[in-house]
Amino acid sequence: MQIAERPSPSFNDRKRAVSLLVLHYTGMDDAEAAISRLCDPDAGVSAHYVVAEDGAVSRLVPEDRRAWHAGAGDWRGEGDVNSASIGIEIVNGGHCYGLPAFPDVQIAAVAALSKAIMARHAIKPSGVIAHSDLAPERKLDPGASPGGVWRRRASASGPPASPATAPCATGRAAAPARRSPACRRACAPSAMASRATASTPRAQAPSSPPFSVASAPPLWTG
Repeated sequence: MQIAERPSPSFNDRKRAVSLLVLHYTGMDDAEAAISRLCDPDAGVSAHYVVAEDGAVSRLVPEDRRAWHAGAGDWRGEGDVNSASIGIEIVNGGHCYGLPAFPDVQIAAVAALSKAIMARHAIKPSGVIAHSDLAPERKLDPGASPGGVWRRRASASGPPASPATAPCATGRAAAPARRSPACRRACAPSAMASRATASTPRAQAPSSPPFSVASAPPLWTG
């Protein structure tokens, strides 16, 4: 797999070993807009990898460093998800753009990259989670898209939310300025607070989001 280096300044040292792989969608217009945001030193956000719609993979942060992608949230008692995870941003407009389908070439690239990461860090399939798994109160990504991997692999957890009923499904033609404040907060990286923050672990595991990557048969296990 060819990987382009697009270094981001937004990272710091890990506090624990990697045990999780977190999948996101970018919620922006295209790969360049997302990478520019994730490499902006004033934004306070980053990820280890970005996978474009054409399958091109960019590395922004080395895997041995703590990227700032998870933000406030926790997973099964792990409050500092950034320290314990690798983050992959999948280029997709998200719910604010009607949740476009993930192209097959992009799905294949995410699968290959995920397999390699899981092998390097001995991450179990149960350790592959969605952003919405660790922060169900405020995140929807990477969601479920008709024709995309998340819908095709949803049989284990029931039908996911469709673009017609999912929150913030305003359609791709909607101009960012016309989206509601709630939609901008939920879906747009440019409106997000810093993802560098680690939250205090909650006493109970998070409630199930509309679709859980962790509870579905993962693509990358073949």
